[in-house]
Amino acid sequence: MARAERGPRERMVFSAAQLIRRDGVAATGMRDVAAHARAPRGSLRHYFPGGKEQLVNEAVDWAGRYAAGRVARFLAAMPEPSPSRLFAAMAAQWIDEYGSAGFEAGGCPVAAATVDCADAAESTRAAAAAAFARWTGPVARALAGMGVPEERAEPLATLMISALEGAILIARAERDVRALTTVTRELAPLLDAATIPPRA
Repeated sequence: MARAERGPRERMVFSAAQLIRRDGVAATGMRDVAAHARAPRGSLRHYFPGGKEQLVNEAVDWAGRYAAGRVARFLAAMPEPSPSRLFAAMAAQWIDEYGSAGFEAGGCPVAAATVDCADAAESTRAAAAAAFARWTGPVARALAGMGVPEERAEPLATLMISALEGAILIARAERDVRALTTVTRELAPLLDAATIPPRA
């Protein structure tokens, strides 16, 4: 998740997402976000009059849009798209990041915000639910485009995202990508078996 050269508001939303995925919501302070984003502290109130809750919600929204956008990039890089290859690409993003940056890089900001805030802040729970839906939609459409029946595309997309999020959590706990490689291997036959071959 590379830092884009944008204005201070966009940098702060991006920085909030990065700090939340690494440290969680409770440990991410507004001053930390401003420092990470190299933005004036005084701009926090200007851009986020709703305070930390607004900033967290916008970071969660950013993460959902980022994950959704990655689906199209994964597909574009595949000469022959398939459900298993799409899931492998989704998992490889994390495997590669943990290999290069270490497990201190953190996990998914949406999952972190859900764990930290779902019971305390209704707006954050709703933002997380919307982010997961925003991510699930492109995955489901991609699966349908590969020949998965429409009635199975969304449930399989939910399965893929749930398996990925769980594997990320286990990988961080174990400091090992074993869970990510395992779900990639074990889900492959199930995912590909859901496609209907084109009629001759």
